Amino acid sequence: MKIDPRLPFSTATTSSLTRREYLAGIAATACGLAVPRVSLATFPSTLVRGQAEHVISIWLGGGMGQIDTFDPKRKGDVKKKQPGAYYDSIDTAVPGVQVCEHLPQVAKLMDRITAIRTVHHRVSEHAAATNEMHTGRATSGTVTYPSLGSLIAHERGGASDISPPYVLIGYPNVARSSGFLGARANYLYLTNTNEGPVGLSRPDGIAVSRQNRRQSLLATLRENARNLDDAKLRDYEEAIEQSIQLSGPKFGRVFDLEREPAELRNQYGGEFGQRCLLSRRLVESGVRFVEVSHNLNFLNGVGWDVHNKGILEQHKLIQELDSALATLILDLEEKKMLDKTLVAVTTEFGRPPEFDSGGGRGHQQRAFTCVLAGGGLQHRGAWGETDELSQKIVSSPVSVPDLFATILASIQVDYQKYLYDGDRPIPVTDGGRAISELFI
Repeated sequence: MKIDPRLPFSTATTSSLTRREYLAGIAATACGLAVPRVSLATFPSTLVRGQAEHVISIWLGGGMGQIDTFDPKRKGDVKKKQPGAYYDSIDTAVPGVQVCEHLPQVAKLMDRITAIRTVHHRVSEHAAATNEMHTGRATSGTVTYPSLGSLIAHERGGASDISPPYVLIGYPNVARSSGFLGARANYLYLTNTNEGPVGLSRPDGIAVSRQNRRQSLLATLRENARNLDDAKLRDYEEAIEQSIQLSGPKFGRVFDLEREPAELRNQYGGEFGQRCLLSRRLVESGVRFVEVSHNLNFLNGVGWDVHNKGILEQHKLIQELDSALATLILDLEEKKMLDKTLVAVTTEFGRPPEFDSGGGRGHQQRAFTCVLAGGGLQHRGAWGETDELSQKIVSSPVSVPDLFATILASIQVDYQKYLYDGDRPIPVTDGGRAISELFI
């Protein structure tokens, strides 16, 4: 029997309780003791809720340096080992908010954007940080947590009958997977932006008649197994049905980027830009969540992991992000989709202001920047403040669960609810609180 984790606590307070506090409350109730309560004044009695229907998540693997992009400070000097920004800063459409000189197109659109400059966690290693930024919590030895994309797929499903809820244009791994939510909330992985998912189309050597015979045989097997109460078997059957559906021409047309005007394709830019263009076509077709990875081609040799001399051509990555992100925002706006589509730019951690022995930068997890655009939010250019070197948080810290809560709230998902790994209650955001000021 499943226990409702909201009892005996108020629904306005449960999401911020730790698992230890929750278990203590259950034990106290069982013993007839008074249950300690968290002050209602600490937590809002109602949840903020946005209006978005889709999320496009741009992943900058390797660790985007906030001081060299969306949280610029005074300029440093590599030769003198003087900490500071690598580039000059420029003004944006929002007074008082600056970005680095290599983001001129994005700078003009900062009134549709909020750079959250005070994201933080405790992990400095790439794989563990990637997992935390995808699942919203640290790695656990007992639970395989679902990714943000899988949470949204589970809670909202697809927005149309012809498209899957979650598409990944990047690296498939456990951090991006559905965890304990099962196959129905998992991603569809793309390897080629022009051809669609590998394995869904009928092989050339299989005639239509042969495929029909196979489906007839499969239907017989299903009929014989219909009395089996097996969740994994049901998930597998649903995956087969979805695969057959996705192999059809309607979903296949989404990948024909040649249908887009040549001028628009050029504005998006190279391979990464074309992935962003495809992400717009995917959400237009009804996909609920799309992740686009930016570091696949290692444009500067090392991607965003700019240790040592990797920083010398970091500007190429920033410029590529600038053109693709700005074009995506304007494209969504032109098609009346921006208010219904949240664009999130995330990374595993940031970079310190100091330069390493090779002139590059190390890792910094205690203060870094993630970016939100569109989604019907009340954008303000920037949220939160760091010190004079973007090294420490001065005001409005945002934890990873807080970031998750904000994204989930924007797409109308209850970020205080509990899901279940078997009979074990798991909070969706591990106590995250949405940035309510972005919803006012």
